[in-house]
Amino acid sequence: MFRVEETVFDRILKRIRENVRTCQYVMTIHAEEEMDDEGFSIFDIERGILTGEIAERQEDRETGEWKYIVKGESTAGDEITVVARLSVTGRLVIITVYGE
Repeated sequence: MFRVEETVFDRILKRIRENVRTCQYVMTIHAEEEMDDEGFSIFDIERGILTGEIAERQEDRETGEWKYIVKGESTAGDEITVVARLSVTGRLVIITVYGE
């Protein structure tokens, strides 16, 4: 029987999605401003995460924490990119969002 091993990104993405499904996330003021500027709603951000994949992982220069770039689809079917990190409390922190 062939078994595909789960990658680290798969596990992180599952955690991120679970946080969205259970509303265990917060948005930074910057993310809220960018959401408004791009014409997105909170539903677009949630859908982007739930339909997306982790495209990249970056280390924050100041804190050393990992942040994840998730590329997915908005409710209108447009490409949306969400940058987020998992806090020490396990809550998802949405740092910024933008369209392509």
